[in-house]
Amino acid sequence: MNIKDHIRGVPDFPKPGILFYDISTLLAHADAWQVAMGRLARDVRRYQPDVLAGIESRGFLVAAPLALKLGCGFVMLRKKGKLPGKTIRHDYDLEYGTDSIEIQQDAISEGQRVVVLDDLLATGGTMTAGIELLRKIGAEVTGAASIIELGFLPGRQRLKELGVPFTSLASYDE
Repeated sequence: MNIKDHIRGVPDFPKPGILFYDISTLLAHADAWQVAMGRLARDVRRYQPDVLAGIESRGFLVAAPLALKLGCGFVMLRKKGKLPGKTIRHDYDLEYGTDSIEIQQDAISEGQRVVVLDDLLATGGTMTAGIELLRKIGAEVTGAASIIELGFLPGRQRLKELGVPFTSLASYDE
């Protein structure tokens, strides 16, 4: 099964000139979603994770069911102010400005093996911030994964520079 057949391209979203790759159509197709989770489980299993960390918000849709499939824990990496209790924050630069990502202070034990997941890897800014945040709290980030990779953008290279292996199910090269 070609996973790309179940991903919809939406032109000019969220702004003109952008082609948005929408996983809603993949999620809605039971067989394709099952295949996608099976393939991702096979790929992520080799990183031997204790915990999967999903990046807000579509990363939750990938990491949570995958954690169940692999018998791992699941934690959320969220935007500032969205998690209850004590949190640890990591600020990072965007193309035009800055942003923050947080995790609950007690979500990960020092030394736990963590794989970071999102629906899509583009420039790698948010994924890199998630890895840096997890390392800040003592996690061993053993890998990263997504359903979609925009291969013409530098995301994979940025993760490689951090020493984090990456896998995806579908790559778009333009």
